[in-house]
Amino acid sequence: MNKSQESTQKKARQLKTSLHALDTPKKEKLKAIAIKYDAKKDRAPKIVAVGKGMVAEKILKIAEEHKIPFFEDSALTDLLGKLDIESDIPPELYTLIAEVLAFVYQLNKLSQKKKNRARTKQQFKTD
Repeated sequence: MNKSQESTQKKARQLKTSLHALDTPKKEKLKAIAIKYDAKKDRAPKIVAVGKGMVAEKILKIAEEHKIPFFEDSALTDLLGKLDIESDIPPELYTLIAEVLAFVYQLNKLSQKKKNRARTKQQFKTD
């Protein structure tokens, strides 16, 4: 296995879609950061929510309800948690955030392709 494949597998293990899948079993130790990025409007990704404990759980539940995957990385969470809400991600962290966003984007594209294939198969069955 090459380094790229190892990196992809590691990122896949860090990506979560459910609170139950998190590696942090105790709710009081949960931390969550929500970021938002619109390439057409924003010059950089922004911190839109920060929370610990019950607030983190609420952030993650909202993400789960909206089918927004979460990326579990305690070191990155600690770094981003030092920033103010609505602040831009600093340039020093662009590479890290870009990797996470690119990975999530790729997964979203794959998910959409699966949905489209399933829809197409369903259409053939009903025709």
